[in-house]
Amino acid sequence: MAVFLLGGVVASGFAVTEHWRRATFMLGASLLWLAVVRLTCDSRIVGVFAVRSKRFDAIFCVIIGGLMALLAASVDALGS
Repeated sequence: MAVFLLGGVVASGFAVTEHWRRATFMLGASLLWLAVVRLTCDSRIVGVFAVRSKRFDAIFCVIIGGLMALLAASVDALGS
């Protein structure tokens, strides 16, 4: 869980410094990590991140995290 929270803090730091591509990619990667944690850990360990069933939470995190990482990777770095 600490890795996910650290990823959120780093993504927030990137967003504050206006590095939105890095922030989006980091947040997407953190959500992908959360999906792995949700599948492998018990609901008591995951705590408030356990919203629905393990499978639903993991699939949701993989879809949203994957789309965010794909969006960040597919945007042109020069903005043209």
